[in-house]
Amino acid sequence: MIVTVVRFPPTAEPISVDEAAEKFGGNAHTYLDTPGLLWKAYLRSEDGLTVGGSYWWTDRASAEARFNPGWLAGVTEKYGQAPTIEWFDAPVVVDVRNDTVLTEPPS
Repeated sequence: MIVTVVRFPPTAEPISVDEAAEKFGGNAHTYLDTPGLLWKAYLRSEDGLTVGGSYWWTDRASAEARFNPGWLAGVTEKYGQAPTIEWFDAPVVVDVRNDTVLTEPPS
C-alpha cells in the first residue's frame, strides 16, 4: 500500500476550517471512482496557511495515474503554485474501526 501527502505552498492569507470544508467539499465527490484510491483526507495546517491532502492507495501505479501531468497543471492553475508530493510505503495499517491489522490492501 502507498500513502501520498500532497502539500500546497503556504497562502498569503490563512483559510479557516469552515472555508476549507466549503472549498474542498465541492470537489470531493470527484475522487469516489478513482481507481486504486482507498481514502483521501483533505488537510489544513493549524495556522490555516498550508493545505493539501493525504491519500491511501492500493499501489503506486494507481497514484501515479492520478497525479499525472494534467492533474498537476490543473491544481497548479487552481492554487497558483505546484504542490509537493511525498511518497510513503505503508506496509502495515491498523484499521481500528474494523478491529483489524492490514498488510495487504483491503479487497
